[in-house]
Amino acid sequence: MRTSPALRAAALAATATVLLPLAACSDGDGEGSSTPTAASTASPSSTAEELTSQKLEWSPCPAPNTAQGGGESPSPLPGGVVWECSFMDVPLDYAEPDGRTIELALVRAKAKDQKRRIGSLVFNFGGPGASGVATLPAFGTEYDKLRTRYDLVSFDPRGVGRSEGVECADDAELDAFYQEDSTPDDAAEEKQFVQGQKDYIADCEENSGPELPFVGTTNAARDMDLMRTVLGDDKLHYFGISYGTELGGVYAHLYPDKVGRAVFDAVVDPTKDAVQSSLGQAEGFQLALDNFTEDCAERDDCALPGATPLEVERAIAALLAELEEEPIEGLGDRALTQTLATTGIASALYSKETWPLLEQGLDEAGGGNGGLLLALADSLNGRSEDGQYDNSNAANISINCADSRQRFSLEQTKAALPAFRKASPLFGDYLGWGLMSCTGWPVEGVWKTPDVRATGAAPILVIGNTGDPATPYAGARAMVQELGPGVGVELTYKGEGHGAYNSKDACVQRLVDGYLLNGKVPESGTVCG
Repeated sequence: MRTSPALRAAALAATATVLLPLAACSDGDGEGSSTPTAASTASPSSTAEELTSQKLEWSPCPAPNTAQGGGESPSPLPGGVVWECSFMDVPLDYAEPDGRTIELALVRAKAKDQKRRIGSLVFNFGGPGASGVATLPAFGTEYDKLRTRYDLVSFDPRGVGRSEGVECADDAELDAFYQEDSTPDDAAEEKQFVQGQKDYIADCEENSGPELPFVGTTNAARDMDLMRTVLGDDKLHYFGISYGTELGGVYAHLYPDKVGRAVFDAVVDPTKDAVQSSLGQAEGFQLALDNFTEDCAERDDCALPGATPLEVERAIAALLAELEEEPIEGLGDRALTQTLATTGIASALYSKETWPLLEQGLDEAGGGNGGLLLALADSLNGRSEDGQYDNSNAANISINCADSRQRFSLEQTKAALPAFRKASPLFGDYLGWGLMSCTGWPVEGVWKTPDVRATGAAPILVIGNTGDPATPYAGARAMVQELGPGVGVELTYKGEGHGAYNSKDACVQRLVDGYLLNGKVPESGTVCG
């Protein structure tokens, strides 16, 4: 099956939280860090003058490269406006602004009304690991109303895509890695799981070791402020989605006086550590699964067995148990394993629009054909139809582990599993074992939860979706509280899927557009849907 561009873009935007559930791992004090980077103490004013005064050279965008996900050059927007791309130089280490520099890839579409142009609206689509240069054009028409007064701008954060993209395992190694059992049940499987993690991390260190200390969120936030300067804006107008809300919160903490009109959608809870965040996600995906099974059970035409939501879920669990014992035919010479099937289910739960694909995939897998579920898993793992992987997951683990200082032993992980299974019988083990993603990483992280206090910043519109599987609804209120009085403005969307603005809910889009385009701040506590 051919994965749709919309599904692929949505998967890119949400990759981190499923496979490597550490995107929200942080702790504002940074105590105990011995990471080689000095990003947390560098002063932005020390950035070399030639970097702040650099002029960007824009030209029509080429086709995305493999690290960005591949594909064709972005299509023009309505009216024939062409997407333009450029590169911006940033210091590898902000403590040494006159030292080595790296290039960040940027993309933009110019504002329609240049006379009423506000400035640039910078997007980060999350992950971490999503290529903004590839994702913004894929979603471009959905943000075209915002282009009436903004240049739409996005970028590949450092370590992502064309921005000194982190390299780990090659395509064949990744195929084998994703075939491995990520929920071991006995000592032999545990040994294989731990060794697989070690081998993957060794590949990352071998191929990208010098860059790994410098790919964290604090450096990405400093990059955004340099970008603001180079783009010629006094304030950073920003639209952050998923992990992009954490990045936006860190930026607001570092530069509260530079925050312009900002929107956080699908909000990461900045108060939760690694275990709390992953447990929250287990509950979120279980909620999304419950909503899916309830919808299925209520319809006479649902292809899945079961007359009640519980019976439908038990049938899904039984299928996964069978795949644990014997994988089935997938795509080409790749089989559908229990782990890949779980990944495929998670992928389809990101949007209610992909529930029909999930239903079809589960039905076909029950009959011995795992192709569709494997295609859904590929979309989240960053694998194209020609067998090439983008670098979204390599960037994801690198950024997460540069941020989070928490490391979990085998014993600690196993001790946490009962709580994960209670949170989600289906996804508990899958997310619980993910706690070991940074175990043995060559760079020490800097925090346990990020500091997003932004006293004095302009209002930030913070949107929580009650049915969001990856960034549970409670995270929005926590972000509002952490940003501080007078900064966070809470908006609730009663819906399904990851995020709110792209749900096309008229109420959400009216309020977001009204704030970004006209500066009209909604009343905090407003509910849509």
